[in-house]
Amino acid sequence: MLHQAPDVMLANGDAAGKAAQQLTRTVPIIVIAGGDPVGDGLVQSLAHPGGNVTGFAVMELSLGAKLLGILKQVAPRVTRVCTLVNSENPTHRRILALLAAAAPNFAVEVVEAPARDPAQINAAMTQWGEEPDVGLIVPPDPSTNAQRRLIIELAARHRMPAIYALRAATIDGGLMSYGVDIPEVFRKSAIYADRILKGEKPAELPIQLPTKFELVINRKTAATLGITIPDGLLATADEVID
Repeated sequence: MLHQAPDVMLANGDAAGKAAQQLTRTVPIIVIAGGDPVGDGLVQSLAHPGGNVTGFAVMELSLGAKLLGILKQVAPRVTRVCTLVNSENPTHRRILALLAAAAPNFAVEVVEAPARDPAQINAAMTQWGEEPDVGLIVPPDPSTNAQRRLIIELAARHRMPAIYALRAATIDGGLMSYGVDIPEVFRKSAIYADRILKGEKPAELPIQLPTKFELVINRKTAATLGITIPDGLLATADEVID
């Protein structure tokens, strides 16, 4: 008798993973771009997930310092950093905590602004755009990614130096981005899906932490904003857009 291979569900982020897990405890679930799957109760541990969930995380402890350090290299006068936050994304709370912990080392204050929809994004960036020496951090999130062109336009209008989590924002005209290589995560997810379909259990496949972050800089946008990118930072960039 032929047995049909089980389906595999892909979930974008921990919240989507939890929603999928509420639907089924038997169908394998691969969480892509997870924040804290252990803390969110999705898995028992990173090394031994247990249950029907495995996947790939996008955060590591030095992320806050990295984001602030890059932003300050590009805009050393920045004293406050506005972070666009989706209150429904638990990963954003953790990113804010990492930023707040690193903030004293860079002599900045980290402030959060709600960013669930275009109206909130416009209100937040208009408010902070009127303040002096404010930078912007845009963490990874489906809602802010969908509105990235609006965010880029507002950042340009208010001449606000910004760093995004996703390369797509820099390609579309954002100043720079620093984050995991998303296509690589999807490729690895496809490998996990193949292994599961061939009989391996998600409980036995460890949650993989990010091993590479890519820095992308848009030098054309920098020139428009009157920003000179330090040569040392350009030398470490994975991609420079002219």
